[in-house]
Amino acid sequence: MTDPTDRTFDGQPVLEVVPLGGLGEFGMNMLAVSYEATTVLVDAGVMFPEPELLGVDRIIPEMTYLERRPAPIAALVLTHGHEDHIGAVPHVLRLVSGPIYGTALTLALLEGKLEEHGIDVRDRMITVKPRDRVTVGDLTIEFLHVTHSMPDCVAVAIETPVGTIVHTGDYKIDQTPLDGEHFDFHRFADLGARGVLALFADSTNIERPGVTGSETDVIEAFEEIFASTRGKVIVTAFATSLYRMQILVNLAATFRRKVAFVGRGMIENSQIAQRLGHLRIPPGLQIRENDVRNHPPGEVVCVTTGSQGEPMSALSRIAIDDHRHVSLTPQDTVVFSARAIPGNEKAIGRVINHLARRGTDIVLEGIKHVHVSGHGSEEELKLMLSLLQPRFFAPIHGEFRQRGRYARIAARMIGRPAAAAPGCPRGEGLAGTEVLLADNGDILHFTRTEGRIVGKAPAGRVLIDGPGLGEVGDEVLRDRRHLAADGVIVPVVAINKQTGNIEGAPEVITRGLVLDGDADMLLRESVRIVTEVLEHTSVEERTDYGLIKEKIRTELRRFVRKRSGRRPLVLPVVMEI
Repeated sequence: MTDPTDRTFDGQPVLEVVPLGGLGEFGMNMLAVSYEATTVLVDAGVMFPEPELLGVDRIIPEMTYLERRPAPIAALVLTHGHEDHIGAVPHVLRLVSGPIYGTALTLALLEGKLEEHGIDVRDRMITVKPRDRVTVGDLTIEFLHVTHSMPDCVAVAIETPVGTIVHTGDYKIDQTPLDGEHFDFHRFADLGARGVLALFADSTNIERPGVTGSETDVIEAFEEIFASTRGKVIVTAFATSLYRMQILVNLAATFRRKVAFVGRGMIENSQIAQRLGHLRIPPGLQIRENDVRNHPPGEVVCVTTGSQGEPMSALSRIAIDDHRHVSLTPQDTVVFSARAIPGNEKAIGRVINHLARRGTDIVLEGIKHVHVSGHGSEEELKLMLSLLQPRFFAPIHGEFRQRGRYARIAARMIGRPAAAAPGCPRGEGLAGTEVLLADNGDILHFTRTEGRIVGKAPAGRVLIDGPGLGEVGDEVLRDRRHLAADGVIVPVVAINKQTGNIEGAPEVITRGLVLDGDADMLLRESVRIVTEVLEHTSVEERTDYGLIKEKIRTELRRFVRKRSGRRPLVLPVVMEI
């Protein structure tokens, strides 16, 4: 194996590429590209935690490799504004000395995140457009327009002294984009004709045959829903699904309904999109969420957060009749216009059951065509390979099965099987193309004619708990550090499984929690907080243990932090009687 610290092949300088996230998982996308002392970082995303990672808000890539670079990161390049591509930016900026490049919408979405962290780097945020070119050290970066599930998305082509590499970002090939901005076939084909050294391509939907539909494909199903619903139409989607928002606004105008955006993320993103011209709402069509009750149900469309069953989201509160402004009737229709992220199925199922109790009509993707993916399917991913004809090909964005399948398809595109045995990081693909099946942390070295995996950089995950960081090799290590710093509070409640009634008084147990002043007073107040939470919940909420635990955890953690300045781990225990 080549020494990974050696930056040369036969004395020649090399281009070093290290994926730090996004390979082996969906999310947490981050790729470092270095030539000599210049490092450019492409994307810095997060991944949302599994339910067993208690108290964890988000997960970001480990940054040890970047911290050990001989010079700070010269530039951060963002392909688009989804959380799995920009969510970790506030945590990586301490290592970036240069500009942050992104399209107008991407930087607008990022700006709100930076404000939450008290970071102001607006003087370093540079807006780019497709076909723009910028120079960073010996690297020249070009931005290429691609179609996705939101506007202002780009791929990047990075010209280096050893050749051009292309990072696709997230994309599909939408032939009828809602905003008329087409996938830049001509520039991709031109790059392929000039010669591409290496392609790093999205693999997310490689297991889906054919092509992914256009964003406009959902219009027919929504027209049927709008025409047949006598009450409110409530649509839940990702807060960044701006094309879906525009479709719903257009249909609302056609069917003479008012539009209300419900939920903080939906409201904030709709305002950003309107300001930048990506969401056009006719005058008088939009109403505030607190005006929904003032209009006949048959004249309202609500676009809301909560498509993944998040316990405190707008839709979850609507489903249990706990929302201040929106309530449900049997005449209403609730539409889930988003795919279920793996791991969220149980949470989504709970929300659907609560909606069913309200007698509401529920429309899912499997019932009507109300959602279309933002990622290209097999034929589109094959077309990307054909357009660019790279010398080396590294599938990214996906678990091993997606990346492995994309590698095998690349091999079959010239009619012969891969030369390497299964599991080997290298195999033959397109005529003259070698497949590098890398994992997070693999160090890839390229010259004009050579490309290989030469070693391993530190790679892993860092758990984010609010504004703090907690490094993690596994969740036990993270929990021990949290307990050592702030202790643990265990509120214990007993609930009758059949009636939902509270049995006895709640009990609050603390361990390792250092308090100034009257500790007994804080415990009594904690019991009061838990009691109030239970008293202000319905029987239906109390029998949804995931929901009631989250409510207790949120309120008790907020109270203790306000009173003591501590952030203990709160582990609610609900006993079934």
